Amino acid sequence: MPINSFENYPMSWKPSIDKTEKPIYKALARQLEQDIVNGVLLPGTKLPPQRELADYLDLNLSTISKAFKMCELKGLLSATVGSGTFVSYDALSNAYLLEDTKPKLIEMGATLPDHASYEPLMLHLSNMLQETDYEKWFGYGRAGESLWQKDAAVKLIRRGGFETTVEHILFANGGQNAIAAALAGLCKPGDRIGVDHHTYPGLKTVASMLSVQIVPIKSENGEMKPESLEYAYKNENITGIYLIPDYHNPTASFMSVENRKIIAEIAKKYNLFVIEDASYHLLGKNPLPALASFAPEQVIHIASLSKSLAPGLRLAYVAVPYQFKEPVSRALYNLNITVSPLLAELAARTIVSNQFEVLIEGHREQTICRNQIANRYFADYTCLGGETGIFRWLLLPGGITGAEFEKLAAEHGVQVYAAERFVVGNSCPERAVRVSVCAPETLEELEKGLIILRRLLNDLA
Repeated sequence: MPINSFENYPMSWKPSIDKTEKPIYKALARQLEQDIVNGVLLPGTKLPPQRELADYLDLNLSTISKAFKMCELKGLLSATVGSGTFVSYDALSNAYLLEDTKPKLIEMGATLPDHASYEPLMLHLSNMLQETDYEKWFGYGRAGESLWQKDAAVKLIRRGGFETTVEHILFANGGQNAIAAALAGLCKPGDRIGVDHHTYPGLKTVASMLSVQIVPIKSENGEMKPESLEYAYKNENITGIYLIPDYHNPTASFMSVENRKIIAEIAKKYNLFVIEDASYHLLGKNPLPALASFAPEQVIHIASLSKSLAPGLRLAYVAVPYQFKEPVSRALYNLNITVSPLLAELAARTIVSNQFEVLIEGHREQTICRNQIANRYFADYTCLGGETGIFRWLLLPGGITGAEFEKLAAEHGVQVYAAERFVVGNSCPERAVRVSVCAPETLEELEKGLIILRRLLNDLA
């Protein structure tokens, strides 16, 4: 049916494409992507039914389906059975996550530990570089040298609430690298995994790169609902889930021990793999049992060192069940070849000598101090998160969205991250922003940023 005969057709999207451009489905997908990027189609917009759009454009239904599928795999669209296809709320999140080049902004967006607790690392590094065979830290590591480093990994993971053995340990270049390897090893393009409706943007980026679709699972009181997880397995064909049980990023919530047990039982029942991101487990004084402790045969447990020790270590320890170890190990090799021998040795020495406890305690003291300051400035507002968390989840007053507040805060010199950066699919983002209390380099800078944020909140209230 010719497009010109539908000038007044009541549709949310009326693309105009050049049908001489082949293949047509790719041209249509490009047009859809451009209209999302340019703001013609806003997040949350429901697209016309595929058959209706096919009639409108005088194209085959399969052409429309292919175009929608391309955009869905890129994370631009979210399809829900019985509800239709929507522009994802996180369609532009990759663009949001580009490094900010404005040095004048007070950084309160990135989740960084404080800058004042690195002395144990510096002492070990200094000693290593004075050893006569120091040059070995700058080459490729040899597999036989890593056994005692795996002992260190077991010790750190045990400190985070999970008992494992060296046979399960793999090394990765940081938490996001470990997530990428887990998805690359266990998923094929088009596979679907379940996540919280707000989740770590790095997971979203990796999934998009690998054409793995992420499905938001409903939560209640900040925890994934077990019945919603079972529904997703039966109706959304998910093969695994990704979770941050402690200091959930971005909402700062905790999963209860009871819910961890139930989620673990569901994973065992349906043979779902679970990626447990334990980046924040060591922030608390007495970590809760890891989810992996209730389903060790299903859970890939990632203990990143970036938040508990230092981001510059670029190292994560991964405890992998036997049934997943070969594909994950192969993916890590293909991605990395190896991890840095220098960083692996430095981390292992810090752990085995128990200096990591000094480092963690130093971070914790600084974090508690910073949260006490934040509590004073946010006393009149709902700001979720505990005293040892390095970020908070600030619920906004009035009708302002997180994205609007992020822009407003940046205009006044402070960088915070809106809920829209973290939301998944067609889930509705909370009117909230993530505020990182440890990112400012000094307490004075932190206080300056908090003064600005409180003034903006007061103006909105």
